[in-house]
Amino acid sequence: MSASKKTAWAVATAVLLPLVIAAPAAHADEGKDAKDKQPKPPANMSAVGGAALGRPGTQVLLGPGAPVLPKELSARSWIVADAESGQVLASHNAHWRLAPASTLKMLFADTVLPKLPKTQNHLVTNRDLAGMGSGSSLVGIKEKQTYSVHDLWLGVFLRSGNDAVHVLSAMNGGVPQTVKDMNARAAELQALDTYVVSPDGYDAPRQVSSAYDLTLIARSGMQNADFREYAATPRAAFPGEQKPGKKRETFEIQNTNRLLTGDLGVAPYQGIAGVKNGNTTHAGSTFTGVAERGGKVLLVTVMNPSSKEQHAVYKETARLLDWGFAAAGKVTPVGELVPPTSARTGKGTGTGSGAGTGAATGGSDGGAEPAPGKNAPDGSAASAASEEKSGGVGIALSVAGGALLLLAGAVFLVNRRWPLAGSGSRRRRSQTPLDPDVNP
Repeated sequence: MSASKKTAWAVATAVLLPLVIAAPAAHADEGKDAKDKQPKPPANMSAVGGAALGRPGTQVLLGPGAPVLPKELSARSWIVADAESGQVLASHNAHWRLAPASTLKMLFADTVLPKLPKTQNHLVTNRDLAGMGSGSSLVGIKEKQTYSVHDLWLGVFLRSGNDAVHVLSAMNGGVPQTVKDMNARAAELQALDTYVVSPDGYDAPRQVSSAYDLTLIARSGMQNADFREYAATPRAAFPGEQKPGKKRETFEIQNTNRLLTGDLGVAPYQGIAGVKNGNTTHAGSTFTGVAERGGKVLLVTVMNPSSKEQHAVYKETARLLDWGFAAAGKVTPVGELVPPTSARTGKGTGTGSGAGTGAATGGSDGGAEPAPGKNAPDGSAASAASEEKSGGVGIALSVAGGALLLLAGAVFLVNRRWPLAGSGSRRRRSQTPLDPDVNP
């Protein structure tokens, strides 16, 4: 090789060799765990229900014989709670304010459903259907057609119909009034992470909720017999277009809650009794479910799984329900679902959904600390919840209409009333809703 060629080869090698050596490192960066690229929860979140619930990361206090949490969990936020006692068995970023998608319809129903008689009929106008977001989920409501309130709620719960939400909002005084009512109801429930902009849960700036709040809201809604019935209905006939001189036809609608109806890759969950699912571009998949097994009723909320697993939100919910039933009585609660503010005074608000399930009163901001490790991956500590017992008496109530006969005979258990805080209970200071301008 000539001297000039040797020189040229040496220069080329000097330039290219670092690129070749660096290439594997760049490839390794691209292959990092997807979790590293996920948004991080705020360092400081609400402490409603207990200080541990405001800490980022997984909060759980395993006792003797308690199963470890499932490994296959990718949601940004989740919570497992006892629907009757209000004890939170475990949580992960419970107060992280995230876009709720159509799970916000639970708050819409809890707010508006008690106000409108189910037999009331309404002639739909084009104004009623104005303002829906592009690509909204619809049940198929047509203007110049008459629907009963009962029909409209079936459209909300089964098909997550934004058209049904907007018609019911019109009957409630309009969308702005309904949004105002929903925010007031959220404050009454102490769902202080929640800020409503659109009653149907369609992505909107500043519209947020949290796994904790959605669980509070579901617990409140499930105290209303009509809410329970709609949430547990797998399928129903919905009115089609009324044509002159002909009998009005109907078409079947099916509940989009896959743990209720099943789907390819998802089996119906034994004992499921609702509640609501959602999915939008910004929120990802969200779901709150309630199920009963062996006399125990659990509420689970899962928000925005990052897993590529098909139907991940339902599968992660099922795993958490299975864990909760197996862990009940073997874990120290890490917090509580607080009762509505009216439960402390015995006064209703006029917008609630009737008598409610029992809630643990008081609460502790301190307590035992969990050992860091598999069940506390971030090394954060969890505090024990209050040891005070609920004073409510559990009454078994089956969902009306026999809808749960399709669900292995499941029966939903509720308490008839919220227990009032006793004289020995610790009174929590009134908390102010977080600034809705905070970027979730």
